[in-house]
Amino acid sequence: MRFSQTVALITGAGSGIGKAAAIRLANEGAKVLLVGRTKRKLEDVANEINATKKIPMADIFTADVTDEEDVKELAQFVEEQYGDLHVLINNAGGSKHGRILETSEQDWDYVQNVNLKSIFLVSKWLGRFMVNRVKEENATFFRSIVNVASLLGHQAGAMIPHYSAAKAGAINLTKSLALEFAPYGIHVNSISPGFVETPLTEGGLQNEQFVKAIQRNTALKRVGQPDEIANVIAFLASSEASYMTGTDVLVDGGWLIM
Repeated sequence: MRFSQTVALITGAGSGIGKAAAIRLANEGAKVLLVGRTKRKLEDVANEINATKKIPMADIFTADVTDEEDVKELAQFVEEQYGDLHVLINNAGGSKHGRILETSEQDWDYVQNVNLKSIFLVSKWLGRFMVNRVKEENATFFRSIVNVASLLGHQAGAMIPHYSAAKAGAINLTKSLALEFAPYGIHVNSISPGFVETPLTEGGLQNEQFVKAIQRNTALKRVGQPDEIANVIAFLASSEASYMTGTDVLVDGGWLIM
């Protein structure tokens, strides 16, 4: 199993892509720490994972990853309870709809914080812990960070300018992190999903016109599933991606080629 004897932390792990990634990594041998704001959702995912294991492989930590004090406490918890961290998946995100001329400062800040500031804070504090572990053990353990960006970081989305801006920032922050962490053997890449069936897109996918637009503009003529994104996250997080860092991988069903 690719993640045997490793510790993986996933933010936004209570549903959607984060949940799928957590299950995938746990099934491949990782001890997974599920992080999010809603304890009940995290518990449901942890119970689903642990129900299939003889030894519990999932734990939870409730935190707002846009709050630096919460993130510092998260880093302390990882150090005390696990003593190491090999995989970090920054998946927390969210969006609101609106035109620039109608967007409030509060909405702008919320979208920037949950999609971009969260990556900064978690990568700063958990990345520091990963770097310190590398220095202490002088080991060649494969370590990786995967940031979940979006197709809309490449192509502006209608009515979500703040989300597009934040995800474009996430792609470029990934490159900066990759440069900074490369000397320590920590690989940093991002993944840009297209339209995937998650709680974030649930409302839109109930709109027949929206679904038809996706089918019309996507080469594969359908929305994606969280498991399909988790497949690629698992690859990027593994040693199979050992010659990749600072790269963004589009998993968009062929949207950008249409």
